[in-house]
Amino acid sequence: MKAVRRVQPLARRDRAAHKGDFGTVLVVAGSHGMLGAAILCATAALRGGAGLVRVALPSPLQPLLPLAVPCATTVLRDADSLARELSAVDATIAGPGLGATPTTRRLVQRLLQKTSGPLVLDADALNVLAPLGTRAFARAPLLLTPHPGEAGRLLGVAATDVNRDRPGAIAELCRRSGAVVVLKGARTLVADGERIFTNTTGNPGLATGGSGDVLGGLLAALLAQGVPPFEAACLAVHVHGRAADRVAARVGEVGLIASDLPLAIAEELA
Repeated sequence: MKAVRRVQPLARRDRAAHKGDFGTVLVVAGSHGMLGAAILCATAALRGGAGLVRVALPSPLQPLLPLAVPCATTVLRDADSLARELSAVDATIAGPGLGATPTTRRLVQRLLQKTSGPLVLDADALNVLAPLGTRAFARAPLLLTPHPGEAGRLLGVAATDVNRDRPGAIAELCRRSGAVVVLKGARTLVADGERIFTNTTGNPGLATGGSGDVLGGLLAALLAQGVPPFEAACLAVHVHGRAADRVAARVGEVGLIASDLPLAIAEELA
């Protein structure tokens, strides 16, 4: 694969732009006990520049989301509501905090069949696909964002095997899925089967719960704004890492938490 060494920044916004110009993100995330994943993902999508963010949740959780993310709206996470949303949004992120359950597996299969805009699969949306033996056959551009453990489950190997040959692992994930793949970890890799990017930003402070949910939301926001999938993934991991470096410069790496990142992302994109 050809090495890519630079990321493309977001274009400057027209002074007469409105929220409809910057896309709508659908966040399919969160469950009982893991609503925080949806909150982090939605907040990052907003701080990443999406014009509108919709969060699909079970009915009992819908009233809670606006208390934490008042700029986002909610939709019931059932088949009919999702079908309507998927026809209207510009990018979808699914997986954070869903739980690796049969319900999640059916949900991911429906998203693969029905989504017309770019689809990011993260966390439990990846776990229910494992092992990945054949292409996922998404109707639209597909992006997978595994950490080494999730990548190992998709490939049917141990995480240590993934880390032993990260370029080989990401190449195989691209081959099996036909997707743009973000292999997270120190020096995150992004590949599409023809190109590969090695990220050099970030620090060990990102080794904290929820940082991947933030990355997923940021990536979906860039896709919703029309950035092509490979370029969006490269920019997302670069900015996510720079935001972590910005936070660590203020509070240190040890105390960095995922909720620190969305505002720092906005500062990096300024």
